[in-house]
Amino acid sequence: MSFLELHNIRKAYTLNHHENVILKGINLNFDRGEFISILGESGGGKSTLMNIIGGLDHQYDGDVLLEGESIRSMHEKRLDKYRRETVGFIFQNFNLVSYLNVLDNVMLSLKMTRESHAEQVKTATGLLKRVGLAEQAHQFPNELSGGQKQRVAIARALASDPDIIIADEPTGALDSQNTLEVMDILYSIAAEGKLVITVTHSQEVADYGTRIVHLDDGQIHDELVIGAPFDEVEKEPTKYRTLGFRQMFKMSMQHMKRMWLRYLLIIFGSSIGISSIVVMLGLGSGIQNYMNHQITSQVNPTAVQVSKKTTKVSTKDRNNAKTAAEYKTAVNKEQIAAAKAAQVTTKEAKQLSAIKHVKTTKLGYYASGVKANYKKQSVSSTLQTDNPTILSKTIKQGTRPQKNQVLIGRKLAKKMMGNKKYKQALGKTVSVKMAAVDKNNKSVTVQKKLKVSGITNSDDTNVIVLPSTVKAMLNTKKVVYRPNFGIVQIDKLAHVKNVEKQIKAIKTDKKKQMFNYTGIGDLIDSLNTYIRLATNVLTGVAGIALLVSAIMIIVVLYVSVSERTREIGVLRALGARKRDISHLFFAEALTIGVLAAIVGIIFGQGWQLLGNTAIWSLIKYPIVRISPMAMVGGMTVSIVISLLAALAPAHMAARLDPVESLSHE
Repeated sequence: MSFLELHNIRKAYTLNHHENVILKGINLNFDRGEFISILGESGGGKSTLMNIIGGLDHQYDGDVLLEGESIRSMHEKRLDKYRRETVGFIFQNFNLVSYLNVLDNVMLSLKMTRESHAEQVKTATGLLKRVGLAEQAHQFPNELSGGQKQRVAIARALASDPDIIIADEPTGALDSQNTLEVMDILYSIAAEGKLVITVTHSQEVADYGTRIVHLDDGQIHDELVIGAPFDEVEKEPTKYRTLGFRQMFKMSMQHMKRMWLRYLLIIFGSSIGISSIVVMLGLGSGIQNYMNHQITSQVNPTAVQVSKKTTKVSTKDRNNAKTAAEYKTAVNKEQIAAAKAAQVTTKEAKQLSAIKHVKTTKLGYYASGVKANYKKQSVSSTLQTDNPTILSKTIKQGTRPQKNQVLIGRKLAKKMMGNKKYKQALGKTVSVKMAAVDKNNKSVTVQKKLKVSGITNSDDTNVIVLPSTVKAMLNTKKVVYRPNFGIVQIDKLAHVKNVEKQIKAIKTDKKKQMFNYTGIGDLIDSLNTYIRLATNVLTGVAGIALLVSAIMIIVVLYVSVSERTREIGVLRALGARKRDISHLFFAEALTIGVLAAIVGIIFGQGWQLLGNTAIWSLIKYPIVRISPMAMVGGMTVSIVISLLAALAPAHMAARLDPVESLSHE
């Protein structure tokens, strides 16, 4: 059994329903150590036969056996392994990768071995020395002559230490001197016990072999043995591996480096979309924080005011009253009943405090129809006990009220002292008066002189006192102190809505809703929802730039596939898998995505600095706040879009036919 056998190889193409037969039943045997020249004129089927032997073309009839194993029946991965480990190609047009230097071109095959990088460099350097190109190791293909390029191709074919070397017209583009040198190298390769098969139309070149096979018009006409095969040389078996993503990533980096201007423009264009999205998210976050800051600087958003849900209290006494005195007594009874119905008890306060996420519940007292008198000024007002909804930062002059003191609003202070001198109200004595009903159902006027402890920035006429101050006022006229609201303090703003739902769910014995509540949490939540909606709309508009960048990436990668079609064919001939080819373009897309994201985030930070600097003098607040989450989101979106853009080009590149790729112009 021969090392390599061809059994009745037939190859035909069908064009316009007409069959064109290229190979007409080829039968040949090859052994190790042979230097076989397949001689014939152009168009005779020589290159087609080499593609079949090399495992590039598997659309044929007949069979090729390698040590008894059918190549034709091999599945795709096994064919890749065959090309990677058994065959080395030397192409007529050299097919060097233009953006790789000489050393890296030779190392393409070595990357599919298990040698370390240092060992690969050493092996490649040794091969270049053997073919006389040690000094040109770091030059690029466009800096070499035709003879030098062919020597690089020979060194690359030898790099993976294959058993078969296939040389397709290895001297077709060389002068006579380079022809002799290249053929001497091929002869020395055969002398090492390898099977060397050359395709040529030159009798002079064919005479170098140990056997000449004449192939014309798709048929073998004769064979001439001119020398005995060389003995096989024992060697250490080479350990192979597939090209991984890391290797393809390095290749993509080398390609991008050579085409740096093109990719720089793509990265710049994509970064504009990323920076737009990041800035829009930062603007939305900044506006949201600013609005929340403005609101929370005036009120406590985690404090919810709770009051009893009551109905109008009426008695029959008012309707049955016959005198004014009786009518007044009936009205007073109704007021007492209403006050009792509105009272929030200590027990109910504990019930509110038991709700999850509620820190405390403080009871308070509120009264309308209050008069605040200063000298001859009498101002209608409302009275409220001090509670957590009144923030210390709203007190612009003075302090919170202590015993027998009162905290007033700026509007009341202006009515007392005049618009320009309202600050002088601080420390003045105000007489607070209100109507009430005592324990005996009699109307009384409760009055107390209080010292102004502070002035708030609110434009109202409210007076704020301690609960103990109200109790003392009411006790002087035997009026019962009944707290009529509670302030529920919640641990976090995020829990306000849920706590409010639970407050609303509390029922009376008659299965009716017990409490009403008022708080700013719902307002902030709704406001934040509207801001997020507006931000999402603006981000969506900015995302159009990302769509444009995705189209740019698709176009560039399609152009790259077209430009690198022959390179793809070379990689497949060297044993690269379809997956490796797709990785080549995914690596480029990944790099574009990452770099575009980095540049976009840098641009975004720059816009943030400029925007905040410009607006600071107006609102004293950073209006653009790009969060780490927004930057991570921008990075993720950039990478995902780039990889999605690479799907179609990478798929197309992986499916290219190796034979057609190698003949691509």
